[in-house]
Amino acid sequence: MSYIFIYFYLFVGILLVMYYILPKRRRWLVLLAGSMIFYYKLSKTSWNVLIITILISYSMGLLLDYMHNTGKSLIKCRVALAVCLILTTLPLIMTKEGDFVLQSLLHRKTYPWIVPVGLSFYTLQIVSYLVDVSRGRVRAQRNLGKYALFVSFFPQIIQGPIPRYEQMNSQLFDGHSFKEESFIKGIQMIVWGFFLKLMIADKASIVVDAIFLDWEAYRGSYVLVAGILYSIQLYADFLSCLCLAKGVAELFDIHLAENFRQPYLSQSIKEFWGRWHISLSSWLKDYIYIPLGGNRKGKDRKYINLIITFIISGIWHGAGYKYIFWGLMHAFYQIGGEITSNIRDGIFRCIGIEKRGRVRGYIKCLTTCFLVMLAWIIFRAGSLRTGISMLYSMVTVYNPWIFFDDSLLTLGLSWKEWGVLLTSVWLLFKMESLQRNYCIRDKILGQPRVIRWGIYLGAVAVIMVFGTYGYGFDASDFIYGGF
Repeated sequence: MSYIFIYFYLFVGILLVMYYILPKRRRWLVLLAGSMIFYYKLSKTSWNVLIITILISYSMGLLLDYMHNTGKSLIKCRVALAVCLILTTLPLIMTKEGDFVLQSLLHRKTYPWIVPVGLSFYTLQIVSYLVDVSRGRVRAQRNLGKYALFVSFFPQIIQGPIPRYEQMNSQLFDGHSFKEESFIKGIQMIVWGFFLKLMIADKASIVVDAIFLDWEAYRGSYVLVAGILYSIQLYADFLSCLCLAKGVAELFDIHLAENFRQPYLSQSIKEFWGRWHISLSSWLKDYIYIPLGGNRKGKDRKYINLIITFIISGIWHGAGYKYIFWGLMHAFYQIGGEITSNIRDGIFRCIGIEKRGRVRGYIKCLTTCFLVMLAWIIFRAGSLRTGISMLYSMVTVYNPWIFFDDSLLTLGLSWKEWGVLLTSVWLLFKMESLQRNYCIRDKILGQPRVIRWGIYLGAVAVIMVFGTYGYGFDASDFIYGGF
């Protein structure tokens, strides 16, 4: 069962009927039952891991709450929290990093670890809950069923966003009346999610896979094409899953946090991380960067804290040197950007470009996107060595003619499909540009019923006709579902 299959929406429809029939105080039980069934159908082999994790972390939350509110010494509370965090993160560390440590670092035999679906996301969710309980920011949830719902809420468990307990407790447990506006907005998000997945992400993946899987045959400008398309694919794929998750949640009048804010319009790497995967970025800031000291202990310590934070971000995304290197790239991007800020300002002044002018904004935006793309190539490559070789070929192999002959048509997309992909990317860019000035969903909702339903049905028809199906890929696989 996946967000992209019709069976999932039949399942959601049954839950909706049951949810709005029951009394408000009991409606959370429908969400809990639905979450458990969804996760079991999605991953029977790791369902027991989720249940055990919920039981252990629930008990640890009660313990930390008791210790904080009975005046136990700070040292005892910190030791208890450390033990709880080790137990909580151990499954994630073992399953995601175990093979890398055994094979690459210890040169030992590896084991066939079973990685539970959504483990990376709900582990961070539990960690933030336990830390907040130990700090007294929230009280521990004493109802085991409600706590289980918080951890396993089915629209977000696969790819987030990573919620905080105080953001979700009342939304999940209080029950909601049916609201037509929330329901229609949920449908809007679902349609938009399918557009992003089938019209952009899955089309771009055909070319991206062709180049990355046979990178020795595709060098120079081919790598640039792959880097640009992978940047678009990753964004559209991740945003698609989040739109589907937010859309399904809004059918129940539950509102998940925003996780993207037009990240490719950023004018610096620091700004990029304030717009990309916001829930992860804020988690790393609140639970890694600030506890390490943040920027409170001088520049040198600030830079060390940044490096540590981004290394942890890389490790969270996957096992292998390439993920650590990817994290380090972003750390040094930020550090280099801060160190060279005055130099760059001086260069722009010398060539007569205004500090807050539009031209300078375009230059900074394009530079940021290019740097991010270089890091994405490392991120997507089969290994760190492969990624570096691909980047090296970009500056050593000269073949710009591929943009003018038929070379790009040999990568799996015909010229018509290239046209659909580029038109869809343009539409995504246009919609996000318009979104800065007003809410498009509200604008559509304000139209007469005939017009707005014409838009919805027309969008569905276009997706069904021009969306990408087949080509050997599984449309149910979302990229971040592997992290």
